[in-house]
Amino acid sequence: MVLVKVYHKIEPEKSIKAYAIIDDQSNRTLARSELFDTLRLKSNMVEYALNSCSGCTVSNGRVADGCVVEALDGDRSFEIHSLLECDNIPNVREEIATPDVAVHHPHLRDIAGDIPPLDEEASILHLIGRDLIDVHYVHDQRRGGPNAPYAQKLGLGWVIIGETCLGRIHRSNNVNVNKIHLLQNGRASIFRPCQNGFEVSEEPGDVRTLEENGPDPIFRTTKDDEKPGLCVDNRDFLQTMQSGFVKDPSGNWTAPLPFRSDRGRLPNNRPQAERRARTLDKNLKQNQGKKQLFLEFMEKVIQNGHAERAPELDPGQECWYLPIFGVFHPQKPNQIRCVFHSSARHDGVSLNEVLLTGPDMTNNLLGVLLRFRREEFAIMADVQQMFYSFYVQENHRDYLRFLWYEDNKPEKQMVEYRMCVHVFGNSPSPAVATYGLRKTIENCELDVK
Repeated sequence: MVLVKVYHKIEPEKSIKAYAIIDDQSNRTLARSELFDTLRLKSNMVEYALNSCSGCTVSNGRVADGCVVEALDGDRSFEIHSLLECDNIPNVREEIATPDVAVHHPHLRDIAGDIPPLDEEASILHLIGRDLIDVHYVHDQRRGGPNAPYAQKLGLGWVIIGETCLGRIHRSNNVNVNKIHLLQNGRASIFRPCQNGFEVSEEPGDVRTLEENGPDPIFRTTKDDEKPGLCVDNRDFLQTMQSGFVKDPSGNWTAPLPFRSDRGRLPNNRPQAERRARTLDKNLKQNQGKKQLFLEFMEKVIQNGHAERAPELDPGQECWYLPIFGVFHPQKPNQIRCVFHSSARHDGVSLNEVLLTGPDMTNNLLGVLLRFRREEFAIMADVQQMFYSFYVQENHRDYLRFLWYEDNKPEKQMVEYRMCVHVFGNSPSPAVATYGLRKTIENCELDVK
């Protein structure tokens, strides 16, 4: 890992510091969504296959060109002709080398001054693959005895490879390892294969006639035969909604966050949220137009009761902080939408990973088009801020905390808020909103009857 400056070649003055992983086993250079959002890179969406020891995964992401990665001293810079968005880049800050590591080893002491101190505000945003081969060229190196770390001088600066914990005393509790199982068909999987199986065989002589035994139940048809069945996760989601989707005393529909039943305890990711908040603050100070739109958006959110000042947490209380960023619609340049980055990972986990996405309950497009042709008149409507129409039950709101200016005034410090409604960025929000619309219609029918 090496600390670098990253910017777009058209706007070199808008650079950010970030840690980059130099990986010659990757054939593409990758970057997290945070880098795309912070530098506001012009990009296109592409579909790509991500191959690892756990198999091949098809993903979608942005791709941009013209991005430049530069050494801290400005001595060398490299243009990245094709930068691909991927949030699965390892994010283990404990493995970042510091000058103390170099001083601890006699064969590395002469380069201790070339290793930058740990930058708490810089995130691990880059993975530089061999498509940027000049970065991987070794200009100099330092080697020690057996099992000792060694150093290499690359185009972006000195890197230390090996155990970075002094004396190997403070070992990380997070282990980066891919445990692989082989299924019966030879395919690799990170999941433990099921030990059960099905065997179907025909026993000779078991021939039944329709007259003797009636129709065979195997071939009996029912009205539900053509309906797709629900998976376990979708059944759990619907059960959670059926028991927890209620109206509060003020008449607002309230729904819980549909957590997975087998999830672990979430770590406290406030340091990550603080880094992202400082990056957003710096970005807004450099772009007054975006800053004004962001403030107007957040003012409406707070005034409408969609967000509130977060109360103090009890000691050891579980919570989660959501980094925020703004996006513009290509056809609405004067409007901004605040998106909560629920997929941001901390200590190997994100909020979206412990939530159930829920089934797709959107009306089938073919059915919509056919109904449009049945009658003489058709009606179309749009629900403004549909996700914000459904509140989150109060004991789940501390999983939607975020940092923003006190009283929505940029001259004041950042304080903790929390969302009271289901937010853009949470994977279950579309299913919760669609379920809520259907629930509202059912209640209207009961009122009419």
